[in-house]
Amino acid sequence: MNENIELLKFIYQNSQMGIETISQLIDIAEGEEFGKQLKSQLKEYKEINGDAKKLLEQNNCDEEGLNALEKIRTYLMINIQTLTDKSPSHIAEMLITGSNMGVLDATKNLKKYKEADKEINDLMEKLLKTEEDNIQKLKDFL
Repeated sequence: MNENIELLKFIYQNSQMGIETISQLIDIAEGEEFGKQLKSQLKEYKEINGDAKKLLEQNNCDEEGLNALEKIRTYLMINIQTLTDKSPSHIAEMLITGSNMGVLDATKNLKKYKEADKEINDLMEKLLKTEEDNIQKLKDFL
């Protein structure tokens, strides 16, 4: 598999994780302002995910989303972690932790796949910036 495909698959899966997680948390989270923030983040992840899917198709490659086990594990972890605390502060902390992991992975992948096409690297940079922006915006809810 070439660098372009590997990086695109990372972008696709990472943004899909954001979509899955935030979609679930929107139904759990309390507070109107916090809900607006989550919907804004969901929109960003969906846009990046759609762009990654298009680029994968242009490279004659099927997207490989999250497998069923990853989805179930994420679903259960969210339910367990929000069982007793559905406050914006607690959920923001959970999301910041996830976004921090996303920043680390994105940074490593940008270095690892520096020879990937500019359009794909630009999309990876967009995902990285989205993760960094999300962290800053979520700090307001801590």
